[in-house]
Amino acid sequence: MAKRKRITAQMVADRAGVSRSAVSRAFTKGSYLEESKRRRILGIAAEIGYQPNALAAGLQGGRSRLVAVIEGDIRNAHDTTLISRLCSALNANGFWPILVSGTPINGYTEALAFPLDALIVRGGSMSKDLVHRCAKLGIPMICYGRPTEELNIDSVHCKNQAGMQLATELLVSKGRQKFGFLGGPDQFYSSMKRRKGVLNALENAGLDLQAEAASDFSVDGGFTAAKTLLTGNGHIDALVCANDAMAIGALGAARALGIAIPDALSVVGFDDADMADWQITKLTTVRNPLETTVQEVLNLLVDRINNPDRECRTIRVEPQLVIRGTH
Repeated sequence: MAKRKRITAQMVADRAGVSRSAVSRAFTKGSYLEESKRRRILGIAAEIGYQPNALAAGLQGGRSRLVAVIEGDIRNAHDTTLISRLCSALNANGFWPILVSGTPINGYTEALAFPLDALIVRGGSMSKDLVHRCAKLGIPMICYGRPTEELNIDSVHCKNQAGMQLATELLVSKGRQKFGFLGGPDQFYSSMKRRKGVLNALENAGLDLQAEAASDFSVDGGFTAAKTLLTGNGHIDALVCANDAMAIGALGAARALGIAIPDALSVVGFDDADMADWQITKLTTVRNPLETTVQEVLNLLVDRINNPDRECRTIRVEPQLVIRGTH
């Protein structure tokens, strides 16, 4: 079967009996062209299957509207939802995201082959080294999930430490005294700051952390780590988890061990993922506001493109305690 040729603007121009520039103006909002001629050109374009090359047109104006989104290794539903909403917001504002999944080192080289307007990096669940390497690429960059003032790039991040301190103080106020902490990978910024929030609240209350375990921010990982922790530390009456996915896994582990929630054990998470509000879950948690984060990333992106030489900005998003049924 013969390969179908791409329909060009010149083909439309020849069929319509107009210049190629007239075809371009017909597809350009606000450009001058007789309305009857515009309708004829657009009708012929639709008939023969012509569509302007948006990337080529953008490059002629100095903007590609392409934005690489380096999402790293997605491990839970909250991160998936954030990426989805971020991409939708980019589309709604005339940008075209290129998603780079997995370990950034393996993917960003290919992404750089495109004429990118900007780079958005999910930094809260990446190591500091990877974020630093991304910052050296010479492309306007916004990092969300961790502060990056030392790199002179824009960033948006939740006040992780303050949020986790709020959750821990809630459990202290309930009379819990024997705390465990279920953290994520040691190199992840968000997990480190959330652990510090737990320790600060316990220190203020004159309490010590009784037990600690680490997992991978996933439900399955949280189940396995929590089951081991609870089996070896039956005296724990409060388990603070560094994210909702692991907290939900911990709820499953507690139920498998016959530990009553919340009578014998309080469990709290962080993020306020959609599944935290399921009827079967009703997890008490800390909201890491998705919509606010996405909007702030978009604001920084547009401002950086319009003002490439301005000083870097860091936006700190306020967390919110969400009271449900597991504390």
